[in-house]
Amino acid sequence: MRVPARAARALVLAAVFACAACGLVYELALVALGSYLVGNSVTQASIVLSVMVFAMGVGSLAAKPLQGRAVVAFAVVEGVLALIGGVSVLLLYAAFAWLDLYVPALVVVAFAVGALIGAEIPLLMTLLQRIRRQDAGSAVADLFAADYVGALIGGLAFPFLLLPTFGHIKGALLVGVVNAVAGMAVVMWLFRREVGRVARIALALGMVSVLAVLGATYTLADGFEVSARQALYDAPIAVSKRTRYQEIVITRQAGLGPSDLRLFLNGDLQFSSVDEYRYHESLVHPLMSGPHGRVLVLGGGDGLALREVLRYKDVQSATLVELDPEMIHLARTYEPLESLNRRSFEDPRAQIVNADAFSWLRGLDRQFDAVVVDMPDPDDVSTAKLYSVEFYGMVKRALAPGGRMVVQSGSPYFAPKSFWSIQKSVAAAGLATTPYHVDVPSFGDWGFVLASPGTRPPALELPRDVPDLRFLDGAVLQAAAVFPKDRRSRDVDVNTLVHPRLVEYEGQEWKNS
Repeated sequence: MRVPARAARALVLAAVFACAACGLVYELALVALGSYLVGNSVTQASIVLSVMVFAMGVGSLAAKPLQGRAVVAFAVVEGVLALIGGVSVLLLYAAFAWLDLYVPALVVVAFAVGALIGAEIPLLMTLLQRIRRQDAGSAVADLFAADYVGALIGGLAFPFLLLPTFGHIKGALLVGVVNAVAGMAVVMWLFRREVGRVARIALALGMVSVLAVLGATYTLADGFEVSARQALYDAPIAVSKRTRYQEIVITRQAGLGPSDLRLFLNGDLQFSSVDEYRYHESLVHPLMSGPHGRVLVLGGGDGLALREVLRYKDVQSATLVELDPEMIHLARTYEPLESLNRRSFEDPRAQIVNADAFSWLRGLDRQFDAVVVDMPDPDDVSTAKLYSVEFYGMVKRALAPGGRMVVQSGSPYFAPKSFWSIQKSVAAAGLATTPYHVDVPSFGDWGFVLASPGTRPPALELPRDVPDLRFLDGAVLQAAAVFPKDRRSRDVDVNTLVHPRLVEYEGQEWKNS
């Protein structure tokens, strides 16, 4: 070897560093994609990590017979890993959009990537020892130090650089390119004299082919993503944005009647413009029969609940807390949505806070007369905390004397355990509850929980100064408090931070529905 031993070892350890960073990015990309597409981030992370760790052990054992041809074997392993890891997100997106085989495909891809990552360490150890013999403990220490630091960089690069800058598909493809160059080119150059001429040519052509496939896929990625995303929705997609927090999709369906504007967050329908007034009137106006000078809206970044709140002239202030600033930006600038929420964000009484509602409530030092909790359904741990006893306890602390809260609580028909768990969790926080439900055609039977401190359930009625409504009146609201025999209160657990029962209930019930 013409390269000094010290420099050669440094280059191999640099390859270890780069490959470890790429490997961790592949893992995180699979976990994040599952969270976006399927929800339940804990389950997705468990599947990916457990399968990959098991496969790494299999890959390590499978690499033992290859140590005699470590240079060629390592170059082939890195080429295949770069190819599979690079296109993994694209393949899984296609499996989800067109084949309905996401979980089986996830297991296969996670196993393949894990096995290839596992095969790296024994082969790299062999290459290091060929440069300069070293006792096993020191060699393992050097190798794992480079590996773990690389994993740190990859773990930080994925959420803060790759995902926001390039997105899921392109980010994985770029990492595949880095993986191919770092894993194949460096080692092939350092150990070129140990490889025959035919093998060198074959490996070089293989690396060029891998880079060509990844590069061509990168150029087609945008078109593929548009087609795959559109396959998930019935109506044409008008807006699609992937933010730090979620995937936002707005569809518009034109017809003979009014066009149907629909908002989806991570694939879950949030409203249809055809009947959203039923949902938002039912959510807001029963709450407003109590004190409502200072109103707090938690969630509701589309501005539709805020629109209903601001219809009351005696509302002095309305504070809306929304995690994703991009959702607020769309609600303020996308004309169809801005028109639907009647430019509620521009009302001088409206105050917008971009923050996590849970953390924001912990530091709150003021109180409100009425609180609207309009959060997405609790189908993973990150949203289930917003339906916990602890969360409702903080809301209770934020209520002024005589104040009241309303919570959107899902479907008592499709998800009765989830609905009554929410009601029971609100009650466990020391609030008296009045559950009710209405029919929203886009959602089906949908429920809410009205609550106030004390032991007397709040009255379910409309304010005297209620504005003209399209759906709700006294008779409808009186009927809304009646639940059929097969959908009345269930024996369910409360939802807490330590025991997020709602994730389990939601997963079971909506899957079965």
